[in-house]
Amino acid sequence: MAPHGEGSEEALVVQDENRKPISSILIIIAMQTEAIPIVNKFQLKEDLDSTFPKGVPWVRYHGFYKDLRINLVWPGKDSTLGVDSVGTISASLVTYAAIQALQPDLIINAGTAGSFKVKGASISDVFLASDVAFHDRRIPIPVFDLYGVGLRQSFSTPNLLKELNLKVGKLSTGDSLDMSPQEEASIVANDASVKDMEGAAVAYVADLLKVPAIFIKAVTDIVDGEKPTSEEFLQNLAAVTAALDQAVTQVVDFINGKCLSEL
Repeated sequence: MAPHGEGSEEALVVQDENRKPISSILIIIAMQTEAIPIVNKFQLKEDLDSTFPKGVPWVRYHGFYKDLRINLVWPGKDSTLGVDSVGTISASLVTYAAIQALQPDLIINAGTAGSFKVKGASISDVFLASDVAFHDRRIPIPVFDLYGVGLRQSFSTPNLLKELNLKVGKLSTGDSLDMSPQEEASIVANDASVKDMEGAAVAYVADLLKVPAIFIKAVTDIVDGEKPTSEEFLQNLAAVTAALDQAVTQVVDFINGKCLSEL
């Protein structure tokens, strides 16, 4: 997220922070299936004495990898239905609570997403989002319409992009797995390459609390393809998490020992 005016005291603080080596990263993931391979890769341990308010299902894993302290948070299972607490509300809440409790230097929102054959995407492709926006907050009133879209740039990482073989595209977020005609029009207007259910919510909170955030999304389904989205998503979820795990590992390895300004 972009800093404020270059000459302001706040901007000088931001510039100073950008020159310090990154020591703490927060990985936010929506689903247990997406989280567990990364937890295992970095040998993270579950926090049994929860950092979060009593009674919430949110789960934190933590540990050290090379020079980095890693916290991974996912919203847990819905207490009534027992399914992953996906969507923008849970994502916003856990992002806010985790930033407040853990004070990370950088947020990585990692997860699976839909993409589009018109954008040249294939199953298991991994995208680094350049921008994030909502596609289901329709407020047809001047200026409120822009607020509804909520367009935000992700933290700029030109060196990371140069080093790793990731696709780049805009990310569009909504609270439904499928896509209504109105949402499709908004996704086209957003020029989105990937579609998820959390990213723009994480971006909103990260921007609010001035924590830089990047977004790594692995493709489970081709939204404009032949198969129903829900069928293709479930069919590919387990396999695509391997591509997500590999990409997150590469990103974390690249981040290690670097300052924000070196990304």
